[in-house]
Amino acid sequence: MTERVVLAYSGGLDTSVAIPYLAEKMNAEVIAVAVDLGQGGEDMDTIQKRAIECGAVESVVVDAKEEFAADFCVPALRANALYMDRYPLVSSLSRPLIVKHLVSTAKQVNGTVVSHGCTGKGNDQVRFEAGLAALAPDLKVVAPARDFAWTRDKAIDYAEAKNLPIETTKKNPFSIDQNLWGRAVETGFLEDIWNGPTEEVYSYTADPAQPRAADEVVITFAGGVPVKLDGRALTPYQIIAEMNARAGAQGVGRIDMVEDRLVGIKSREVYEAPGAVALIAAHMELENVTVERDLARFKRGVDQRWSELVYDGLWFSPLKDALDALIGDAQKYVSGDIRMTLHAGRAVVTGRRSEESLYDFSLATYDTGDTFDQSLAKGFVQLFSLPAKIAAARDAKHT
Repeated sequence: MTERVVLAYSGGLDTSVAIPYLAEKMNAEVIAVAVDLGQGGEDMDTIQKRAIECGAVESVVVDAKEEFAADFCVPALRANALYMDRYPLVSSLSRPLIVKHLVSTAKQVNGTVVSHGCTGKGNDQVRFEAGLAALAPDLKVVAPARDFAWTRDKAIDYAEAKNLPIETTKKNPFSIDQNLWGRAVETGFLEDIWNGPTEEVYSYTADPAQPRAADEVVITFAGGVPVKLDGRALTPYQIIAEMNARAGAQGVGRIDMVEDRLVGIKSREVYEAPGAVALIAAHMELENVTVERDLARFKRGVDQRWSELVYDGLWFSPLKDALDALIGDAQKYVSGDIRMTLHAGRAVVTGRRSEESLYDFSLATYDTGDTFDQSLAKGFVQLFSLPAKIAAARDAKHT
């Protein structure tokens, strides 16, 4: 029986080479699935055609831009998702959606095997396969780069020998993954962590040091979801895309970090996430205005754990579902407007307003009109300090 392999296809070197290699190695028919996540770059029709030219028996393109924005980027935004307090989960968010469409395609074409281009060193192998284990545990998984020790040099030599339509050469130093939420760049000279990124590394962001006029934007949220820019009602996809362009033009969202990978190694990663960084900053500030103190404190820990789960490939997990429920409840009153200035690589909040605001001017002001009863503060401070006072007295007996 001929295996039918459903391949997660990007159009790049590794997955293009995988098509004829899997066909030969496994005597298989390969169905390539490319998912449009708003990554830009090559036209999806070109990518679809390339898969056929490389030997795929079918080539499927899925337009998932709006789905990715609404069902993956927005939940990340509501969770203020920043792995290690910096990385907005660019690649991590896309993998469960790609898995969803791989499984759907496998069912439609009677696929028996799913394949991806990940190596054994990376996080993505876990994200793909943990997702597949949750959604379609009956499907087998093959990863040529990992399972057959498929190095980059071997892949390039194989592509040249087969005369595959691949533009990637040994002179291209970087490994790049990008989508609507951002862009990830690694390998090449960046693997020496003393080397600073050069401007050629970046694509989504302009040099923040270049002089330019500032850009002011007002972002409107409803229940933690961005719904308007400068008063214009837009879809989440449209808002993220516009914020990518506007914040990117100001150099916002460049991240250079050494990251703790799931597989146990540290890796140097350079990210660009202009829209994500600006929107998360805006959302966090609106939460500061509308979420009660103890809930806000607890949610910060939930947000961190949510980010770790998604980074680790556990989008489809009971704990992630439970945290989603808590985060959703915490977003009930996160509605209002945030005004931001985008300039010189920074997204700075300059104004907030909300009908659900917990900020009470008459309680906060130090001027005439203050309604805060300061006479209550003395007793409060004494009672609040009492445990520490009693413990200090006991400690003094032993010194």
